[in-house]
Amino acid sequence: MQVSSVTTQMASVKLTAPRPVAAERAPLQNGHGEVTAAPATTPPAATAADEIVDPFCNADNPQIITFQDVTSAAFKIRKGVELTPCVKSHFSDQIDMDIYLKKEFLQFTGSFKERGARYALLMLSDEQKKAGVISASLGNHAQGLSYHGWKLGIPVTVVMPLKASLMKIQKCRNYHANVVVQGADMGEAKRIALRMAHDRGLTYINGYDHPHIMAGQGTIGLEIIEQVSDIDAVVVPVGGGGLIAGVATAIKNLSPNTKIIGVESEKCPSFTRALENKGPIFVANQETLADGLAVPQVGYNAYATTVPLLDKMIVVKEEWIALAILRLVELEKCVVEGAGAAGLAAIMAGHLDEFLGKRVVLLICGGNIDTTMFGKCLERGMAAEGRLQRFTVTVSDGPGGVAKLCNLLASLGVSIKDIMHERAFIRDIHHVEVKVICETRDWEHSKEMRKVLQETYSKVYFYDMPMAIAE
Repeated sequence: MQVSSVTTQMASVKLTAPRPVAAERAPLQNGHGEVTAAPATTPPAATAADEIVDPFCNADNPQIITFQDVTSAAFKIRKGVELTPCVKSHFSDQIDMDIYLKKEFLQFTGSFKERGARYALLMLSDEQKKAGVISASLGNHAQGLSYHGWKLGIPVTVVMPLKASLMKIQKCRNYHANVVVQGADMGEAKRIALRMAHDRGLTYINGYDHPHIMAGQGTIGLEIIEQVSDIDAVVVPVGGGGLIAGVATAIKNLSPNTKIIGVESEKCPSFTRALENKGPIFVANQETLADGLAVPQVGYNAYATTVPLLDKMIVVKEEWIALAILRLVELEKCVVEGAGAAGLAAIMAGHLDEFLGKRVVLLICGGNIDTTMFGKCLERGMAAEGRLQRFTVTVSDGPGGVAKLCNLLASLGVSIKDIMHERAFIRDIHHVEVKVICETRDWEHSKEMRKVLQETYSKVYFYDMPMAIAE
């Protein structure tokens, strides 16, 4: 596999219409050292006749960033981004693991995306800076590009799909970007952005596969090595692959024995499918709590850079991500988005038990979660570990019947969140069916409540086992 350093000459490349996909491609190396061909895949609804391609993301000639690219990025962006802390976590006292949190959500726009965005903007030619740039993003890359474009005096246009968070759309507008909300998903938004770039003479900056973006994200790895010694593993959330490509490049050059672990949501396992396919492949994503990871196809450059450096790729269930968000709020006082909680979710789900007793760094990559989604995540996290319970019980419809149930729950220290009763659809006119949603301290407390209710009432039904506990 040819290793090519990223140079400023790449900035002069213009968007072009695609040539037909070749039957054979340059070989890529998988994680086991085997050299295999990686077939190109085209998303549904995209046709070679009308699609504009990104010249920086060529399936037949992937650009692999080097350690020198990362150090160059670190020098250029050092005055424009935060050196975020990497501190020991309270989880270290609960789990037999020395856990450190790299808090990238403390960047000004709330995510690591600022690093790559600033570096990519700084590497533009004067002509390109004057014309402006464009990108497609669900939010974090759009915010980073908008903010640093504003600070550097470079016009920025961002195309955001219809399902993008309203909060993130407004943030981009606050940073003086031209925001275009179009496209049902990221794939469609990207095609719209590429077409606009072609028509208006703008430079398209891919949020995860542009070589300068990957190099900029890699500066996180340099900081981690300086901040924490003797690291056994670094756990990185994976969407399009740009973050793990940059971080792995930095970490493996400075600490070859440190393991690089990637984490994806089960709703968008694009990198896992790429590894199975031995090359990037389109994967239809489902709605996920980790919307920052919802990229339907990993980048060609990111894949080629990451695979030789990757030690393990993990897919976690949504329930564990919700529970990790809840834990980070309660124990670390950190409000993070689903993508940022993915690393902790992997540990809590038992996917990293081989690192018990060892030192692990979790990359908390972003904190841009809107209030509605945040509330849903907290409730789902509580349900996942059994603290939020739902049951139906049949009680006497006489005076004090429902009050007796409420007093019983109160005596157990259980907090009722919602309660409703139903008379019309039960056969016994002397009884009423009561549906309750309540909060307990923990799963042991929930089991105590269940036991007392079953001893007190003949008809009581609990709807489900906690999703995390029922693994």
